[in-house]
Amino acid sequence: MRKIIILFVTLVSLILNSNAQEKISINTEQSTIKWTGELTFHFGRHDGYIKFKEGFFIKKGDKITGGEFIIDMSSMTNSDIKEQEGKESLINHLKDPDFFDVEKFPLTSLGITKPINFRANFDFDKKEMNTRFKIDRRKWNVNYTSKVKDYAISDALGFEVIIKL
Repeated sequence: MRKIIILFVTLVSLILNSNAQEKISINTEQSTIKWTGELTFHFGRHDGYIKFKEGFFIKKGDKITGGEFIIDMSSMTNSDIKEQEGKESLINHLKDPDFFDVEKFPLTSLGITKPINFRANFDFDKKEMNTRFKIDRRKWNVNYTSKVKDYAISDALGFEVIIKL
């Protein structure tokens, strides 16, 4: 009887562990998010970086099945404008209430959180994930419109993400 109980406990443990999920934290210091905003009718664009505040993947077996990532909107930078005054002007404009209202919503886009599905490439040897995707800024209530028609801002915001574990 004792052998049967030990066998049963072992089998239950193996079954539960085979379906177990593992939470894997990301390295926020080495991970990067590059953002890109483009004009609709011109080839102009701006880009920069935003830092991760925290994040993790959910791994089940040998597959990544989900995760959650929080970005620090107050860490937004610009990398395409050369003059410091121009960089600061753009970033301050993007942090204002007419765009992202970062003072009121430092960790979300205007207080809105939504799931984003995307395909990613994983390099398990490097412990790294790479992806590129775009979102429709209007779904996050970023509804800024330029007063100058030819400088209309595209609704699509692009992201290039490298996450390191």
